[in-house]
Amino acid sequence: MASNEELFKKIISHAKEYGFVFQSSELYDGLSAVYDYGPFGVELKNNIREYWWKSMVQYHENIVGIDAAIFMHPTVWKASGHVDAFNDPMIDNKDSKKRYRADVLIEDHIQKIEDKINKEVEKAKGRFGETFDEKMFRETNPRVKENLDKIDAIKNRFYPALDRNDLADVKTLIEELGIVCPISGTRNWTEVRQFNLMFSTQMGSVNEDANEIYLRPETAQGIFVNFLNVQKTARMKIPFGIAQTGKAFRNEIVARQFLFRMREFEQMEIQFFVRPGEELKWYEYWKEERLKWHLSLGMPSSKYRFHNHEKLAHYANAAADIEFEFPIGFKEIEGIHSRTDFDLSAHQKFSGKKIQYFDTEMNEGYVPYVVETSIGLDRTFLAVLSHAYREEKLEDGSERVVLGIPAKLAPIKVAVLPLIKKDGLPEKAREIMDKLMYDHRCFYEEKDTIGRRYRRMDALGTPFCITIDHQTLQDNTVTIRDRDTMLQERIAVPEVSAVVTSKIAK
Repeated sequence: MASNEELFKKIISHAKEYGFVFQSSELYDGLSAVYDYGPFGVELKNNIREYWWKSMVQYHENIVGIDAAIFMHPTVWKASGHVDAFNDPMIDNKDSKKRYRADVLIEDHIQKIEDKINKEVEKAKGRFGETFDEKMFRETNPRVKENLDKIDAIKNRFYPALDRNDLADVKTLIEELGIVCPISGTRNWTEVRQFNLMFSTQMGSVNEDANEIYLRPETAQGIFVNFLNVQKTARMKIPFGIAQTGKAFRNEIVARQFLFRMREFEQMEIQFFVRPGEELKWYEYWKEERLKWHLSLGMPSSKYRFHNHEKLAHYANAAADIEFEFPIGFKEIEGIHSRTDFDLSAHQKFSGKKIQYFDTEMNEGYVPYVVETSIGLDRTFLAVLSHAYREEKLEDGSERVVLGIPAKLAPIKVAVLPLIKKDGLPEKAREIMDKLMYDHRCFYEEKDTIGRRYRRMDALGTPFCITIDHQTLQDNTVTIRDRDTMLQERIAVPEVSAVVTSKIAK
């Protein structure tokens, strides 16, 4: 069995070899942490986006969408707090010359202690079996208690130091915990300093007259500044949501782990506007609803968990992440935040214009509170891809690599394959393809043996292969092959589209 690190490397390699993801500007040796989606990657990405949009906008009559511009007035980012507070604490190791996020170094250290606790729990589970009381074990076992106390001590010092912007104490904590650079193995650290993550550029005809503007670091603010436009034109009543998908840009200190942390990425999010005082009820509602959506992708519940934030952002009164178990461990895939009225109130203050909603049932006006659900499209793509990748040994001793992507998300739904390149089979296959392509994303191929073509389609995650053989010319039937079971059945040509549609819907 491959280690998680080996598995992750295989997934990255497969993604390139089969046209899912390429390094950006690879011709010029690449641009770090920026990626291009290839012919099959863009199809999968579009399918995930469309599935999210349908689930959130089409199936909810109180959610509508917008597509706001990437460039926004610079004061937007002053009001949102990004100009002054969108920073990460940065530290360098003098020996390796590598740069790290200081907070991530400490959080990784905490995670190692938590891993020790989990190992103790797993060992005890194996010893005591069904009689094992995990809660009592965590509360009474001396080693577990000692490690829990260590974690509490770190957090009680670390988070207040970040809040105070006491970067000297953050560095001292890194030194006291004996955290070493993973590359050099030394503790030869620079001072910790803040690093703003926004990309800036100039808008204007000449540099002297140009205004500094920013590439948006999140898509949410485009929703907030359009609150009144959307509410009035779409005639929305609270509670209602505004949805948006689009690119965001962050100049990450350490951008790594393939698609997990990129400098240019895509978000899919909803800002859901509610009455003040009802936000925590809606926060719980959306936590549950969003987890249901993830599970509807066909991945097991054991792959997901909630992580409640102990340190809240300046705008939040509750926050949680939905984490997915990637080959690199459990990591955030979606954030759900109760943002209070921070954003709308801030834009009201900075713009000098009233942003309020008049509630006819309550007969009063107020600044709405908001609950946000924000999911990374690229991270969801990576979750689907990494869960789908598998290597199988077949009964005849051969092996195949298959992407078990859910049929509804698969880049290609049907491959149309004439058995051989003669005897009128390609012509009949083209005739079927020409009709089928209006209902489903299809792929036509006649090169190579049929076995090789099946393997190629398995590696692309294509759920169904239609094979046109000599019997097709006699009785107008074809075989349909299932990617996962590799079983084949004969069906009549006029039924092909309906059969594929019903199989995708399962």
